[in-house]
Amino acid sequence: MAQRIVVIGGGAAGIGAAGAAKGTDRSADVRVYTEFEDVGYSPCGIPYVHGREIPDFERLFMATRETYDKAGIDIHYETRVTGFYTDRKIVSVQGEGEVGYDKLIVATGFDYADPGVPGTDLSNLYYVKNIRRAIEWDKVLDGVKSAVVVEASPLGLEMVTALCHRGIETHLVDPGAWALSVATDPDIIAPVQDSWREKGATLHFNTTLTGFAGTGTVRAVQTSDGDIACDLAVVCTKKEANTAVATAAGIRTGSASGVIVDERMHTSAADVWAAGDCTEIPHSVTQIPIQGLSGSHAYSQGKVAGTNAAGGERRYQPVSVPWGMMAGDWMIGGVSFSETLATALGIPHVVGRPRGHQGARRLPGHGGQDRDHHQRVRHHGERLLAADRRAERADRAGRAEPAGRAGVLR
Repeated sequence: MAQRIVVIGGGAAGIGAAGAAKGTDRSADVRVYTEFEDVGYSPCGIPYVHGREIPDFERLFMATRETYDKAGIDIHYETRVTGFYTDRKIVSVQGEGEVGYDKLIVATGFDYADPGVPGTDLSNLYYVKNIRRAIEWDKVLDGVKSAVVVEASPLGLEMVTALCHRGIETHLVDPGAWALSVATDPDIIAPVQDSWREKGATLHFNTTLTGFAGTGTVRAVQTSDGDIACDLAVVCTKKEANTAVATAAGIRTGSASGVIVDERMHTSAADVWAAGDCTEIPHSVTQIPIQGLSGSHAYSQGKVAGTNAAGGERRYQPVSVPWGMMAGDWMIGGVSFSETLATALGIPHVVGRPRGHQGARRLPGHGGQDRDHHQRVRHHGERLLAADRRAERADRAGRAEPAGRAGVLR
């Protein structure tokens, strides 16, 4: 009898796992359960559509529903998994009851950290994640005159740029001294911040969010430096691992609050693997567990989990966390640590000079759009597919592709 491999989650990790499982064992019954209407798209591409740098949302999808059907992957859309039981190898599915599995892959992704302030029940608070909701919000943006982006996370940087491109009065509120302060140095981010100001954005650093104000709909963002009037607030708080069903099933989590996995992406339970934002992975330099990596990492982890769950052999190494993104008129990126973070950790030199691990380059044609820029941002899913092809070639050559070579998606 064919083995049944159940995947919980249809993001980069879940789809990567499903594809790898089916590719490893063509006879396997591979089922994906997602509570959303779509699978396999690039959430980090959403701001670029809002900013009119990618022309439409369709370009963010890796494949169509028909493609997955033809591949033999059985995807259950808008179907929520309420729990699973490792002793009985059962998944509880809302509307379907109990579904048995031989192998299980948990790819439940992330949730945004609760801002922890009054007013989070108001309307016009936008959390960028679900592409269907993003399509609806894109229409709302046509009538927005002023907006506040809460926190200068990678998504926050993208949304500040996107809103400025839409001609919206934009404010950024962040408790740090500069944007993306946990990942980069002030001299690297400085030209980005200058370009934002040139576009009309107002930056509020060393500023704490204290609440959202309004009657039914947000009309102001309350901060330690006073209220900022707005029509919309985009909440870009830290990504937190969504481990609710995993922890309820007794799966071990670690210091970064993600599911603990080994190099095969196997969890603490027999026949259960995990991948993506719900997991934590050791950093290659410090061996400290980290969580909330890029979509490229999630996809690669999913490929490892799916291959091993189906009976193959693949390993995922500790990561050096290469990253890159466009913000304002600049492309910025780095690997491992910023100089600031390395110094804070007591590591004055990380594989050479810390500053050598970051850089910024002005994009051609900005502020206007140009073809080269469009080509760089047009389809993040293509980077995932290219990463998969590199991994496949590496496997065929009999060597493991170095972790973190898969691209820069968030």
